[in-house]
Amino acid sequence: MKQIDPQSISPVDLHKILLGGVAPRPIAFASTVDAEGNPNLSPFSFYNAFGVNPSTLIFSPSRRGRDNTTKHTLENLKEVPEVVLNAVTFEMVQQMSLASTEYPKGVNEFEKAGFTAIESVKIKPFRVKESPLQFECKVREIIETGGKGGSANLVVCEIIYVHVDENILDDDGVINQSKIDLVGRMGRNCYVRASGDALFDIPKPLTTLGIGVDSLPEAVRLSSILTGNDLGQLGNLEKLPTEKMILEFVSRMSVDKLKSDIVFLHKRAQELIAFGRASDALKLLLAVED
Repeated sequence: MKQIDPQSISPVDLHKILLGGVAPRPIAFASTVDAEGNPNLSPFSFYNAFGVNPSTLIFSPSRRGRDNTTKHTLENLKEVPEVVLNAVTFEMVQQMSLASTEYPKGVNEFEKAGFTAIESVKIKPFRVKESPLQFECKVREIIETGGKGGSANLVVCEIIYVHVDENILDDDGVINQSKIDLVGRMGRNCYVRASGDALFDIPKPLTTLGIGVDSLPEAVRLSSILTGNDLGQLGNLEKLPTEKMILEFVSRMSVDKLKSDIVFLHKRAQELIAFGRASDALKLLLAVED
């Protein structure tokens, strides 16, 4: 492993490591206005949700690393502490990127990027009509972490009104991840599309207690075939299969043959895991244990 002391490299180089390693990051497409009501629209990928009671969204229009200047978004928020945080979808990502251009103050990024500005219900900044999810927010606090180039300015927001396109909702009213088709920010010029084959489900072990990888036989834990993800799925099972369950599963198999070809055995178990049959995979693996 390459070892790096953050104090020994430039903020620019550390920034590159953060952008490439802390990813994918959601994008806050922030709409603000200055004291005269002039709109500004700019994306920020230092952004996330941090609570619901009270609702808390935080994004950071950091100080510019090259000259330590502040961005128009931050300046506007100090004049009018309100912001609309619009979700960014694949259909609008190229326009969003255009809006990130550092136009002079007073230039309307809605117009430059071809977005439609629509009035908000409870605050002054405009919403992006093309976005299927828009959060009208009041700014509770701005935390300036330093006065140096690259320093973060944490804008702590409280959601006071939400707009959701019903076309992205499932029948139960929950956002369908494929329908909303979000994009996330990566390092360099890379983005990621969060839909289609990029999506996969992992059962969350909150209501159940997994047996843990440490409960698996050593031959399974140290397998040269099974991956960490494979072991994680086996360890997420609620209980070890009984001897009866194991015998019923392998009743038509030759256990002696399985014992003689451990590589085949583990590859077969891996296939079962890939098909969502982790329980059967564990039965197969335990069948050869003495």
